[in-house]
Amino acid sequence: MINLKKLLKEKIFYIKKLNERGYDVSKLDIVFENSNKRSNLMQELQSLENERNKISKKIGIYKKEGKDISKIFIKVSEIKNKVNLLKLEEAKINKLINSFLLTIPNLPNENTPIGKTEEENILISEYANLGRGKVTNVIPHYDIAKKLDIVDFERAVKLSGTRFWAYKGQGAKLVRALENFMLNEHESRGYIEWNTPILVKSEIMQGTGQLPKFADDLFKIEGEKNLWLIPTSEVTLTNLHQNEILDLSKPISYTAYSTCFRAESGSGGKDMKGLIRSHQFNKVELVKIVSKKDYKNELNKTLQDAKNILNKLELPYQEKRLCSGDIGFASEETIDLEVWLPSENKYRETSSISGFGQFQGRRSKTSYRDENDKTQPVYTINGSALAIDRIIAAILENYQNEDNTITIPKVLVPFMDSNLID
Repeated sequence: MINLKKLLKEKIFYIKKLNERGYDVSKLDIVFENSNKRSNLMQELQSLENERNKISKKIGIYKKEGKDISKIFIKVSEIKNKVNLLKLEEAKINKLINSFLLTIPNLPNENTPIGKTEEENILISEYANLGRGKVTNVIPHYDIAKKLDIVDFERAVKLSGTRFWAYKGQGAKLVRALENFMLNEHESRGYIEWNTPILVKSEIMQGTGQLPKFADDLFKIEGEKNLWLIPTSEVTLTNLHQNEILDLSKPISYTAYSTCFRAESGSGGKDMKGLIRSHQFNKVELVKIVSKKDYKNELNKTLQDAKNILNKLELPYQEKRLCSGDIGFASEETIDLEVWLPSENKYRETSSISGFGQFQGRRSKTSYRDENDKTQPVYTINGSALAIDRIIAAILENYQNEDNTITIPKVLVPFMDSNLID
């Protein structure tokens, strides 16, 4: 959540930055108008409180002098009723402002290039010569997966409908191998592993920015007033310390594997084939909760940790910085890592490394004491490391052999007990 005091104090700056990311800044009038109303109400309340205090002081004097104090009591009662009504009005305005603040996206920071669409994202680096290099002319991953009988799309559809798949045999084992490999790597680099619930309360979704804006992209549990399926373990890991004041003398680094769920309501018929876009998918997540002084350094380290996985899997990939019109709602800057899919002759996103500044810390009411012993919202970072299903698609294509077998990346062999899927 953005800082209301700064928004009101630095209107021109906030309007400029929100306009850069395509936000309809005319909506901000709701905040500005209601903040003015609240300010006038507070002045009126203060004036009434002062008047009541002055009158109340007269009661003792009048009593000593034997004067009638009934009229004073009536006046005090009238003021009290006015105060109560104004406080109710103030509470309504506060609720309206706070609810609206939850719908305003984060501001893009100085590292985020200005742009409207993904076509204006900036290529940072391409790592095309890893493993076998940037191969072409292969059987698409969904066809080779069927041929090898390691993914069953038809039976998954029978079980759950479209946008689902089921791993089988060596395919299921490959999922487990990637999960173990990634978690072991992250643990060796200082992350604490968690296994968190996949059902969370609304306020937890709100803490990381999924609610209220993305309710249509989430799965809510029917019959439950307050339970949602997580779209990523970023939600649980970031909110573990909700409503806490933390010691951030050292950064907090967490990782988790989870099954994730997204409605994909806006994707229509996009990416219906293969392991690219599903209602249920597998992912290993990285989350950091840090102080201001560690924020930039830890954001870069998180990016290196995600790249480390791709480098060790020896999969060709590229690194892109997202423009202001393409970053996520809660993000102030994002770098995408995109893995090469030769059957499509294009790169596909497999990780987004994002810095959120204090946006999520403010929403989740997670704080720390800075070097001046002042309490302020924490800084948060997160990234996929990595999206497992897309990595499996990339392995099936980039490690494909002429005899339709798949060579297992060297780092996964200890987890697979085989160097081939055949």
